Amino acid sequence: MHSKRVDLDKCEYYINRELSSLEFNRRVLEEAKDDYHPLLERVKFLAICGSNLDEFFMSRVSDLRRQMSRGVAKFTADGLPPANTIDKIRGMLGPILEGHAECWQQKICPELKKNGIHVHKWSELDDEQRTALRRLFEHEVYPALTPLAFDAHRPFPFISNLSINLAITMRHGSRQGFARVKVPTTNFPRFVRVPDEGYEEYAVGKSTANLVLLEDLIAANLDLLFPGMEILSANPFRVTRDAEIEIQVDDTDDMLTAVEEGVESRRLGPPVRLEVDAGMPDSVRDVLAKNMDLPRYLVYQHAAPLGLVDFWQLLSIDRPDLKDVPFSQYIPKDLSNPKIIFTALHAKDHLLFHPYDSFQPVVAMLQQAADDPDVLAIKISLYRIDKHSPVIESLIEARKQGKQVAAVVELKAKFDEENNISYARTLEQEGVHVVYGPVDLKVHAKICMVVRKERKGIVRYCHLSSGNYNNVTTKVYGDLGYLTTNQEIGLDVSNLFNALTGYANLSNYQKLLVAPVGLRSGILDRIHREIENHREFGNGLIAWKLNGLLDKEIIKTLYQASQEGVEVQLNVRGLCSLRPGIKGVSENITVTSIVGRFLEHSRIYYFRNGGQEEVLLGSSDMMPRNLDKRVELLFPVLDAKIRRALVDKILAMHLKDNVKTRRLRADGSYVKVRPGRGESRFDSQKYFVEHRGEWHED
Repeated sequence: MHSKRVDLDKCEYYINRELSSLEFNRRVLEEAKDDYHPLLERVKFLAICGSNLDEFFMSRVSDLRRQMSRGVAKFTADGLPPANTIDKIRGMLGPILEGHAECWQQKICPELKKNGIHVHKWSELDDEQRTALRRLFEHEVYPALTPLAFDAHRPFPFISNLSINLAITMRHGSRQGFARVKVPTTNFPRFVRVPDEGYEEYAVGKSTANLVLLEDLIAANLDLLFPGMEILSANPFRVTRDAEIEIQVDDTDDMLTAVEEGVESRRLGPPVRLEVDAGMPDSVRDVLAKNMDLPRYLVYQHAAPLGLVDFWQLLSIDRPDLKDVPFSQYIPKDLSNPKIIFTALHAKDHLLFHPYDSFQPVVAMLQQAADDPDVLAIKISLYRIDKHSPVIESLIEARKQGKQVAAVVELKAKFDEENNISYARTLEQEGVHVVYGPVDLKVHAKICMVVRKERKGIVRYCHLSSGNYNNVTTKVYGDLGYLTTNQEIGLDVSNLFNALTGYANLSNYQKLLVAPVGLRSGILDRIHREIENHREFGNGLIAWKLNGLLDKEIIKTLYQASQEGVEVQLNVRGLCSLRPGIKGVSENITVTSIVGRFLEHSRIYYFRNGGQEEVLLGSSDMMPRNLDKRVELLFPVLDAKIRRALVDKILAMHLKDNVKTRRLRADGSYVKVRPGRGESRFDSQKYFVEHRGEWHED
């Protein structure tokens, strides 16, 4: 066996997680460049590029910086020290940032112009447009601006996280000055429409538009802010701060306050990146970097506009012809009548494949549970919640109707802490039992249970999912939800909720794999079982669809399976540390990634198991944080027909994609998959839209 001759702990067999993250961002950038998508959807992908990099620096680069400052590096499978990782990040980011600029300036902007949407530089405007914009500036924007000078008598101003700012140098006679003006993007749109009549009309939204960036509008009218001064330079800049928060509590009663304090401290986190306009003078750039104590390698000059995440605003332009064609989400016939939802759910298990299937049956179940006198209790875990949530409304109504309602609200969901704190307070005020989960673990499992008294006894209606109870993301995320009244799963879900709300043990489940106690061992056992079955039957197959694969122990065991001849097919949307195609290690492993219209978020774990096929679904990826630091859940699909549909009509279609799929190579790069000779183009997401409902047995 190869596994006895090859040292699978060698660093060279693992891809650095941070570099894998940047490779994912490169794939998103490719979508922004691809005219396969409607024009404004390409703008969306460019905005996602910006958002991803913002979070990357706030979370990942900040962590590397902390490791460097403390002199203690976390163990990583690839063995690359933090300083070397940051060097490689900068090397990879250069071409990516150049790609942002090229995509915006040479591809998207010209196409927008052809379609009547002009994003102008100030110099491109005619006198009439400039006059209208100056009037708008005087009446609307100017009163909201606060110029802050920096000199021997005035300290360098605080620069808030991710805000757009102008660094301004000026002169009056022999006296020179430096000032900062914050661009008020929280009060005004980043893209300002040139008014047609009067200064009131500046919001983006019309089908055709002449637009300017808010910072360009301010920079062109600085004479009103600095009268009598000669403006020498005015260049945008942006600072990214460490967004990691430390939460220290003595008991769970303090959790909400501790998270609130942690979120507030995030505002003051140390800078980890300075972004400056490509035209900024070196002297100004150096002043900014020095005052924010940032080394040169954390300063990035951009030819594209800063803050690409704001480009989402362009999707408010009323141009359906430049956006994806909308479609009606599917509702299985037997779940279409909310009044008999419990009868339908009791009759058989149901699979919901979002966004192609509607989330409405889950909402209907909760709404009916609130009103149904036979329902005794509702229990649910909440991680990321949408505004005006129908789920929250149903929980509150259920409590008003006298039901026992318990909600495990994860306050530590990154960048959703404030929203979750608000909902936690609202639910508590309405009498819902709110639990915040363990201090040292995030509750990431997606579970809901309705307890109902029926003629033959108590029935547990369970919904288990890969996605959040979020009515918005279920329209754009690819997720799988499972509705069942199976008694063994119901008892396991009850025990899990008891563990989260009380003092019960997190282990000892009949059907569920639950992290951090049994999920890792459960997956490892199944991989080893597949190896043994392959030795006996010679047809070993493991096929997974997931978001991230970083855990070294899991990867090593997959390598062992490959060495034994087991075929391993992995569809990993995002981060992947496994190197496929290495002779003697992973030549039987293929890794692909789909990036397209919808965010691939579902997790499917398939094991051929000698013909006794097993399929697991749930919330967990194969990453150390999921396996060791979160309450996660994988569950078996017990219904044979649903299991067959998952394998043949969902997983197989993802693995068949040759339009939006990239294949990972052993060197860590990705190459776009092309149709083979005589093979038709196959876009899995497009297929699911056109064939939605085919995985149901209506």
